Amino acid sequence: MDTKKPSSRKQRGATTILDVARRAGVSPMTVSRVVNGEKNVRPATRTAVLAAVKALNYSPNPAARSLAGAEAARIGLIYSNPSAAYLTEFLVGALDEASRTSVQIMLEKCEATSAAERAAVRKLVASGAAGVILPPPLCESHDVLDELRITGLPTVAVATGHSGKEASCVHINDTAAAREMTNYLLALGHRRIGFIKGHPNQTASQEREKGYLTALSEAGIKADPALMVQGYFSYRSGLDAAETLLSAKQLPTAIFASNDDMAAAAVSVAHRKGLDIPGDLSVVGFDDTAIATNIWPELTTIRQPVTSMAEIAIDLIVQAIRTVKRNGGESKPVDHLVTYTLIKRGSAGAPKGIVQKPAE
Repeated sequence: MDTKKPSSRKQRGATTILDVARRAGVSPMTVSRVVNGEKNVRPATRTAVLAAVKALNYSPNPAARSLAGAEAARIGLIYSNPSAAYLTEFLVGALDEASRTSVQIMLEKCEATSAAERAAVRKLVASGAAGVILPPPLCESHDVLDELRITGLPTVAVATGHSGKEASCVHINDTAAAREMTNYLLALGHRRIGFIKGHPNQTASQEREKGYLTALSEAGIKADPALMVQGYFSYRSGLDAAETLLSAKQLPTAIFASNDDMAAAAVSVAHRKGLDIPGDLSVVGFDDTAIATNIWPELTTIRQPVTSMAEIAIDLIVQAIRTVKRNGGESKPVDHLVTYTLIKRGSAGAPKGIVQKPAE
């Protein structure tokens, strides 16, 4: 039987920068500034932090020194996204920009539970993250944002439906984009337009639904609840929603899905039912991820520049870290609006019986 006592190094490793911050009543960034010997800390605060470091026998992880310079920073990225296509494009942008700016990305996957989300934040903080990026759906998780507010780390929420005071935001105008897509279908001659909603826990879903309803109202068309079916941004939920829409007595002539995964699922269900696209049914999506051009016919969709949005998020985090280092305080949240584009492909056309006018 091994009776060796745990090494002091292991014991010290059990204490994190977050533990020290909580004991001293300051943010982890303040602890980092004290540990790194920076001068822009009040004497009383420095004394409290050093006392906490001594009491807890804290030995800083070298990674925790990332706040000393943005170029060497470690940036946490927490993800929990049902769309593999969206996540892939997001990671490509984040990793490319991280390489360009010489920062390190720490990926942390978490389940959609309060405990798991808070634990993910604490793990990144303990590992020395200097800032955190939140792609959807975690961009609007109250548990994640609350935990990050406690740490004081710079945070960027990507593809959130609204700007906030807790984190910088990178997003498009989801309402305007969905309104434009619905108007496009109306211009083609469609009047029965099915709508597959996004996950109810995301503001972007509500904004896209708002854009759809606004366009119908402006066209003098009363929204039909039977044409609006709940989805959850996953391919599986798109199959279920499309099955509901295409099993009704009166079929829609078009389906607008709140993301490309669900739109691709709707195309699959339509093919299985022997419907021609776009002859019998038009299907359009949102995001313009890889799946939009990997199916037949290729999807008409809203291009949300996911890769570019991830790159912008990295840049905002780096700027925030530099601000914290230079000013010795918190950085102010930034609201960054990105341009979307309606991409017309083969999955949308005029409904049967309507001759589409040639483009002028």
